[in-house]
Amino acid sequence: MSSPNPVPADTADAKAAKAESRKRRRAASAANRATSRRARRKASVEAADGTTPDGGASADGRSPESGTAPTGGEAGPGLRDRAGALWRRRIHPVLDVVSPVGWTLLGAAAACWLLGMTLHITELNVIAFVLTVPLVIAALFVLGRANYRVTLDLQSHRVVVGTRAVGRVEVANPTQRPILASRIELAVGSATAQFLVPRLAAEAEHEELFAVPTKRRAVLVVGPVRSVRDDPLSLMRRQVTWAKEQELFVHPRTVRLDEAASGFLRDLEGTPSSDLSSSDIAFHALRDYAPGDDRRHVHWRTTARTGKLMVRQFEETRRSHVVVALDNLAEHYASAEEFELAVSAAASLSGQTFREEKELTPFTFDERQSTRTLRQMMDDYTVVEQLKERTPFHELGQKAADLAPNASAVMMIVGSHTTARELNSAANQLPIGVMAVAIRCVDDAEVKRSAIGGLDVVTLGSLDTLAKAMRAVGR
Repeated sequence: MSSPNPVPADTADAKAAKAESRKRRRAASAANRATSRRARRKASVEAADGTTPDGGASADGRSPESGTAPTGGEAGPGLRDRAGALWRRRIHPVLDVVSPVGWTLLGAAAACWLLGMTLHITELNVIAFVLTVPLVIAALFVLGRANYRVTLDLQSHRVVVGTRAVGRVEVANPTQRPILASRIELAVGSATAQFLVPRLAAEAEHEELFAVPTKRRAVLVVGPVRSVRDDPLSLMRRQVTWAKEQELFVHPRTVRLDEAASGFLRDLEGTPSSDLSSSDIAFHALRDYAPGDDRRHVHWRTTARTGKLMVRQFEETRRSHVVVALDNLAEHYASAEEFELAVSAAASLSGQTFREEKELTPFTFDERQSTRTLRQMMDDYTVVEQLKERTPFHELGQKAADLAPNASAVMMIVGSHTTARELNSAANQLPIGVMAVAIRCVDDAEVKRSAIGGLDVVTLGSLDTLAKAMRAVGR
């Protein structure tokens, strides 16, 4: 069997094949080096966490497969991670105890000690000693550790503007040794309340009651609760957080509207349509009996008088669907109090409609309020804010038409700077046949009713006169 003839090594094809082979080997070598670098990087990160690549811990930090310690180049990222963790967990909390005034005093004392000892100046040594004494005393104030058990309890997480939110902070000593007196800080929004906790014996408790004034609609963050130990000169301060923060919703003030005031809900069963029916609840007229009519609808008195069967004819009705559109453009309100009046009016109308179990669609230019529960709806009204950007006002009416095309009444709550032209442009976007009412909120104004085309406009000066304003609409 003859052997195959070798290919000449100096041909053009052979040279091209060799060059392609070298290129493939270089690419494969580069890929292997990249894979090796990624593996080393991953191993160094895992070594910093104290775990092996397979999830197990290694006692000496060596790889369980190779049995060798990582090299200096590979340990670099791990050392940096360990140093960062040491700084965050150990060093920074200690350094953070010293206040800016304390750092200034410490720097001055260190400089005086250095210059006094180097230059042998007794006066500088005396100054350094005087500066060091208050630092040592301050350190004695913050030494020690308090193992408190702290409970933050709010009586209610939802209150109305003007009412106080009451809560309590309970501080207990769960250990078998007494704890020295300390100061407790409770953050409430941007403010901080402080009260002293006396020396607590073993398993003793101390309770503090607090009240949060609620002057404006807001979502207040109550907490966290921190125990604070510091010195009289405020050179050092040590604080420990025990209880997490809780949210307190301050709902807008609302008023209830009686049936007489609910002028926009004249027909409690619904709004009559032009379609006739023989079995509905809105009576329309009498007509002659036709085969197939329900005998229960026969009007016997008229039948006896006319001598022929007469039956009741009814109108089909549709369920009342109320839209409450709140204008929250900042340019339409003269003051913050005027906007708060508008929010309270919108929340009152929405709450009344919700309690009467009518279909409801409340919204603003940028948000739609939830109607799943009354509490969630009031939570949404709590976070309504004024918009600074300029938006065409007719979009409020267009949004009402898009969200509720079958609405029976649309209530637009606006500010004193909203012009008649803007109101008319918004009303023109509503479907034909919809009852449209604009409530213009003006500080301390008298209740007054006017009309812009087919739009009823009612001026509202205070929330207490909302019922009177709605009765004016219902006339």
